[in-house]
Order: sequence, then structure tokens, then C-alpha cells
Amino acid sequence: MSEQTPAVEENKKKSVLQAIQQLGQTNVPSVDSNVFCLTIIGQVEGHLVMPPQNKTTKYEHVIPQIVAVEQNEKIDGMVVILNTVGGDVEAGLAIAEMIASMKKPTVSIVLGGGHSIGVPIAVAADVSFITETATMTIHPIRLTGLVIGVPQTFEYLEKMQDRVIRFISNHSNVSEKDFRELMFRTGELARDIGTNVIGKEAVRLGLIDRVGGISDALTELNRLIELRKGEKPLS
Repeated sequence: MSEQTPAVEENKKKSVLQAIQQLGQTNVPSVDSNVFCLTIIGQVEGHLVMPPQNKTTKYEHVIPQIVAVEQNEKIDGMVVILNTVGGDVEAGLAIAEMIASMKKPTVSIVLGGGHSIGVPIAVAADVSFITETATMTIHPIRLTGLVIGVPQTFEYLEKMQDRVIRFISNHSNVSEKDFRELMFRTGELARDIGTNVIGKEAVRLGLIDRVGGISDALTELNRLIELRKGEKPLS
């Protein structure tokens, strides 16, 4: 095998440096895989653009990716990795609805945090995982920094909240009644109402299916892929 010239090596170094400067990351090794990795990190950005210093997941970027995964014959399944503080309710619910409506197998894993609107995104997958130290914050929908002055606004928030609760109860093992109790529990969050659940507790409550890491999630996803292909009988 011929050695690469110094000019080629220099161009590669410049390419990596530009990726670090522009994207804050190095190039991911190119490996042929039948699994697509979708990351939901930082704050889910909806119709309002967040300040540039905020780490965001833009829903207009995520939705085309999900469509591409569903249509691409080379991709057999998708793993969703969450470390999010929440964000725009309608954007997050739109992402969750798209994941839930996919025919291809999906598995989610909560790393670090899957707070607020991250909860329905996590439970939208066929099977959901959470690491032992990861947390999920459940709280009522609110408009931060705004004064609600008309009854119609309360009604709108209530209906949106019902949509979120109904979605979560339909895609997890927690009932609407129990989830509402978690949402409106007092005394656990400073100056607020809601509940903070960690790892095994999220599984015990029926919110998440299993405790595990990335290896467990990928193992389960590959099992679901094989079942869908009919290579293994349903156990």
C-alpha cells in the first residue's frame, strides 16, 4: 500500500481542524450500519430561534431525518439518544408522534436527562431505556416569563397538557391518573410543582421500560430488527 503524500496528510488535518472549529466535533468514522442514531440534545427548538449560546435540537432538522430513515431501505432501525432539558412542547410532541408512527423498529435511551417534553420523545420508541443515573423531570406545561391574562390561554394550555399526558400514557405503562399525580406533586422541586425521577424509579413507575446502557439498547434494537425480518420467532 502506497504511503500518502505530505500534501494529502496536511489536507486531512485541515479538514479535521475545520470540523472541530465549525461543528465542535471531530469527524465520526464512516462505518456501514443498518442502524440510524438520532440525537435529541440540549433544548428542543421549535418556532422560536434560541440564542446562539444555547445547545439546541432543531425540529425542522429532526423531522426530515426521521422521514429519510423510514424510506431508506438500507436502514433497518433507529436508536434515539436523549440528553435534553425539554423545550418547545408542540415541536417535541411532533417529533414524538413521528417516532411512534414509524414501522421500522425504534429504541430510545435516556442519558443524563430526558426532562419535560423529552419524556414523550423517550416513550415514543418501541422500547425505552434509561441509565441508572439519568433523570426525568415531570412538570405541568407552563409559559415561562409570561403573564396569563385571559381564560382562553388557560384552556389552551390545559388542552395541550392533555395531549401530552394522553400520548405518554398510550406509549408507556403509566396511567393518566398516575402521571397527573407525578406532574402536580408538590414539595419535590424547589419553587415549582412536579417530580424528578431517576433511573430505576422511572422503570418502577412504568414510565420507561428498562434500565440499561447503549449496549443494551442496541442489543434490543437488533432483536427487534430480526423479528421484523422474520429471522427469529416471536418469543
